[in-house]
Amino acid sequence: MDVLGALIPLILMFAIFYFLLIRPQQKRQKKVQQMHASLQKGDKIITIGGMHGTIDAIDEDRIVVDVDGANKLTFDRQAVREVTNQD
Repeated sequence: MDVLGALIPLILMFAIFYFLLIRPQQKRQKKVQQMHASLQKGDKIITIGGMHGTIDAIDEDRIVVDVDGANKLTFDRQAVREVTNQD
């Protein structure tokens, strides 16, 4: 019975960590993966570094971002932080 009494606090602590830390992080990661998978040419994006632009070309793991209509930069698809306006 002493073993069970010692394990209950550990099990409760793990459950709290799971529901407060691990599960929300998994949901956020899944949402980011869905966003990266749904990127399309013409989407207005912001990269992790803060660069604003429009997707000019896209392939399996890279995107070409048009910045101000004059500069085109190549980024990894994972560098996109958010889509600001899907056209």
